Amino acid sequence: MFEEKIEAISQVMAEHMAMPFPPGFRGLDIEGQDMVMLDADAYGYALGVLKGPLDERRGEGLVRLTAVFEKVLPAIDDKYATRYYMHVRDMAVLAAEVETLRQK
Repeated sequence: MFEEKIEAISQVMAEHMAMPFPPGFRGLDIEGQDMVMLDADAYGYALGVLKGPLDERRGEGLVRLTAVFEKVLPAIDDKYATRYYMHVRDMAVLAAEVETLRQK
């Protein structure tokens, strides 16, 4: 299960890198979140999880980040951007699942 999740994160990250950033979302804040930083933070946490366990502070940050998507996603009114950020959310959720498995 753990190795499958690691492979899934790698796959989602590769897919993410192939997706163009949504037009008009650079410099845009939605629900108080800078959309570029939301994207970058999710990718950074996923990359950190691939490299090994996150320290306590970063683990807590990842949990907070996954919650942010519940606020932001419903407020996006662009079809492509919604799909893009759902993909980013999935990447963050997978990273959180791997961290949970590591703690068991």
